[in-house]
Amino acid sequence: MSPFLRMIPALVAVIGLAACDQTRGADVDRALDPLNVIDETNLSDVMLSAASPDEAVAYFRRTLDEQPDRIDLKRGLARSLVRAGRAAEALPLWSQIVADGTSTHQDRLDYADALIRNGDWDDAEAQLDLIPPTLETFERYRLEAMIADSNREWDRAESFYETAVGLTTRPATTLNNWGFSRLTRGDHEGAEELFMEAITYDPNLFTAKNNLVLARAAQGNYQLPLVRMTQIERAQLLHTAALAAIRQGEVAIGRNLLSEAIDTHPQHFEAAVRALRALDQEA
Repeated sequence: MSPFLRMIPALVAVIGLAACDQTRGADVDRALDPLNVIDETNLSDVMLSAASPDEAVAYFRRTLDEQPDRIDLKRGLARSLVRAGRAAEALPLWSQIVADGTSTHQDRLDYADALIRNGDWDDAEAQLDLIPPTLETFERYRLEAMIADSNREWDRAESFYETAVGLTTRPATTLNNWGFSRLTRGDHEGAEELFMEAITYDPNLFTAKNNLVLARAAQGNYQLPLVRMTQIERAQLLHTAALAAIRQGEVAIGRNLLSEAIDTHPQHFEAAVRALRALDQEA
């Protein structure tokens, strides 16, 4: 066999190795490309659902800097900002998103939600009006109920809340909002029922527990409700009941409740101590 023929297998092997190296290099580049990682592992969804809000904001902001035209990254950043309690910062992003030809009705709902969180009720209502009535989702009815509340359209609010609650398996916060709506209208018994129902769905929803105490206090009942609560929560709820009693002229009851709140709290309860001291100074 000639020397040239003997070299052919070696050349083929070298070429093959080079091709493999190039393929592996391309695979590594793709694996290290953060945008491809998002597509391949649904990292965006993970960041939105599992990461802390601030971590998600940092991630989407960094990734969006690399690909500023991607609407899905703008959407992720906007939602993360809302989760982080920074709705005002999310509004310019949502405005860009809904103006994009590929935006969805859900984007407009999210925009309306951010506007409500920022106190822009009229703009939120305008966004909801642009969504066709055929979109009948829990989120849509929840926001419509809140808008109706802000407009003091009580019958519409009742209808929207009832529909929203029927469209979700996790209605606790909506029931709490509905109860607060009734509380502000003076329907204390109706509010109490809704707060109790909210707590049955989410026993950890402290806002509903606090509102429940207010609804009962408005009826002259300052006893804490029979719901699950921690020692700290008990002290805080006693404080709420005390302040409600004092506002309604039941100063002696309020004083006793404040003392009980101070004794119940496992640490120093500065707010209750300060309120009791103010009462003593007025006496």
